[in-house]
Amino acid sequence: MDEMMKESLIVPVFTPNRTALLLMDMQHFTLAMLEDPAGLLEQARSARRAALDADIEVVHVRVAFTEEDHAAVPDHHRVFAAVASSGIAAEGTPEVAIHPDVRPEPHEHVVTKTRIGALTTTQLDEFLREREINTLVLAGLTTSGVVLSTITDAADRDYRLFVLSDACADPNQDLHETLLSSVVPQHAEVLTTAEFTTALHR
Repeated sequence: MDEMMKESLIVPVFTPNRTALLLMDMQHFTLAMLEDPAGLLEQARSARRAALDADIEVVHVRVAFTEEDHAAVPDHHRVFAAVASSGIAAEGTPEVAIHPDVRPEPHEHVVTKTRIGALTTTQLDEFLREREINTLVLAGLTTSGVVLSTITDAADRDYRLFVLSDACADPNQDLHETLLSSVVPQHAEVLTTAEFTTALHR
């Protein structure tokens, strides 16, 4: 096959009013898990700017717990039991604030969750369906947490999915690379932020 034909087959087409960019868990306490979050934040900023310039919906997903939310976490929960018992990620504390580099503008939608996936414990699915959005572009941390959980859930809900490889991160770099190379592609197309931006300009 001609190289030009190959390229034309792999460049995705995004319909702006049917697409949303999800920036997930870009908060102070999650970013603190990374040795240097600067690169992630730079790519997230670039993806957000490209989406806004293309009139694509930008949704910020954050995790935070009220006292009632902490109390509702069962002791057997392998991720959030320790969070609940220690009071981590309490609503209203500085640690759950979205990083200033990607802080939402008033017109950008924000959802708060109390479990791992962006579509769990939120009204995000309803928000997207009401706007007839069927394509999601995912960015955030961790790759093994919110990204993976949201991908598998959204795939079951029949969304068309893309993951921005350089706008996702995980404290375990080997796990991050393994997921992006072998697990994520089972459900989503993996793009760089530059490839996403290029596709929007086509």
